[in-house]
Amino acid sequence: MTRETNIGNVKLGGGNPLVLIAGPCVIESEAKLLDAAEQVVKAAENLRVPLVFKSSFDKANRSSSSSYRGPGLAAGLKLLAKVKETFRVPVISDIHLPEQAAPAAEVLDALQIPAFLCRQTDILQAAARTGRPVNVKKGQFMSPWEMKNVINKIKEAGEALTPCLSPTGRGVYDDIILTERGASFGYNNLVVDFRSLVIMRDMGYPVIFDATHSVQLPGGGGDKSSGDRQFVAPLARAAAAVGVDGIFMEVHPCPDEALCDGPNMVDIAGMSMILKQVLAVRAASEAGRPAAEA
Repeated sequence: MTRETNIGNVKLGGGNPLVLIAGPCVIESEAKLLDAAEQVVKAAENLRVPLVFKSSFDKANRSSSSSYRGPGLAAGLKLLAKVKETFRVPVISDIHLPEQAAPAAEVLDALQIPAFLCRQTDILQAAARTGRPVNVKKGQFMSPWEMKNVINKIKEAGEALTPCLSPTGRGVYDDIILTERGASFGYNNLVVDFRSLVIMRDMGYPVIFDATHSVQLPGGGGDKSSGDRQFVAPLARAAAAVGVDGIFMEVHPCPDEALCDGPNMVDIAGMSMILKQVLAVRAASEAGRPAAEA
């Protein structure tokens, strides 16, 4: 069993119910963000799934400089704070520079490290020093066992914190989350090795399966990424069967009109359908799984 981590009022890992991390890839406008948040919150409530809302204030790792990046740090955090206040839901977003960690932590309940930056010591340790939980996406270029080095980098910074500075009261070195999002499989393609979920969970920290980025085709659109959302549901079901602490899905009211990552996102109705399947698989799997593996 993985240790428990609190993201706001949501308990992740430690045998707690499956957590959903979901929201649009990037903040497109205030109106669209609040509309998406309202729909995602209602869907999660209907299925009684604990929710952490996610959307990016900046997409600094796009294929082309012409790609839409988002409103930026200050404006984006202001909008995420509004989502947090309006819907009483924890929020998470990704940072791309060490200096973004401290201001982001004033709003966000957890900081996310993008896959491309998962080995960058400065950004990992800057995130850890905020005292917020740190969710690290495993790089497409990395093996799961290499994530132990990532954990150690975060712990090195987190151990300098006193418990009173940590939102959980334990120190940030206990507040590490690992996310699987596929591995490079030739050019412009990803494949999911489900052994990764087992290997990373054995490290003792909560593991999330990113069901939508795992079907991304990086750079597959020439000057942008493409994707194949038809595989989101089967991969999410498989992850639930193997065992994860949460599912990550980027969702959009109209994915084909999204300004970023549309081909691999799902709509709100699709998200609800997938979650129902995931919960059913998880329940069946846990019923037959030895307690030591739960």
